[in-house]
Amino acid sequence: MIDYDPHQWRTTFFAVRGSMLKAILARVSLLMLFAAVVTVVHEWVYPFASPDGAAAHGLVGIALGLLLVFRTNASYDRWWEGRKLWGAIVNTSRNLARAVSVHLAADPERVRRVLALVTAWPYAAKERLRAQPHVAQGLDPRDEQAVEGAEHLPLALAQRITLLLDEARKTGALTDIVFASIDANAQALVDSIGACERIHKTPLPFAYVVHLRRAIVLFCGTLPFALLAKLGVWSLLVTFVVSYVMFGIEEIGVEIEDPFERDDNDLPLDRICDGIKVNVGAFMPRG
Repeated sequence: MIDYDPHQWRTTFFAVRGSMLKAILARVSLLMLFAAVVTVVHEWVYPFASPDGAAAHGLVGIALGLLLVFRTNASYDRWWEGRKLWGAIVNTSRNLARAVSVHLAADPERVRRVLALVTAWPYAAKERLRAQPHVAQGLDPRDEQAVEGAEHLPLALAQRITLLLDEARKTGALTDIVFASIDANAQALVDSIGACERIHKTPLPFAYVVHLRRAIVLFCGTLPFALLAKLGVWSLLVTFVVSYVMFGIEEIGVEIEDPFERDDNDLPLDRICDGIKVNVGAFMPRG
């Protein structure tokens, strides 16, 4: 994710990193090459464009614009839901660390083990969403051995948290009510990763994406035919602007559709995980 000042037009207007320019450059260039060939044929070989095509083309553009709006809105909803889920992970981790540090203050070793698991959890969740192998770091050797090789590491870490809390309950360090209250946070972490996986594993319907891309290519590819009769060679400039806008909007939807990857506009998961580590570490017993 790119940090920026929304009040600064100059830095945002001329920005390349984070924009869709690199992603759509090849498509727009290919389309402009085709438009140039069409323009040369019309202007210097045989004038074939009709002035009546612009009106019909405009009607198609309205429908295409609605499709693009739906595409970007659907993708942004997924991006924002992902941000809310990771905000919940931050709050849940803090609450878990706070409650454990208070109710198990008489057992600092157990507090350290639980907080180490809480710290490791968001990193494991992040790599799970990015389909990257991950080994939990900084755990007690007993906990590290217990979760080693787990098929779903975030789930294994959450189970380990519950196990340590249950052991404390059995020794009388926690009452049943307090145990259930604290363990609800571990359950909330599992719910959060499940919701993130739902977003990650469920792209927009294939038929919608295919139809939208075909419509963009057809609309932009036939735009010179609709504009040449009235604008002549200036239709190339209009074609470039319209193509840049439409391909760019579609690519924005693609990039933010899965907000857990490493693209420039995805969520700053590394920063969020580091923040959780600092927050939870503040509750770690000294000595």
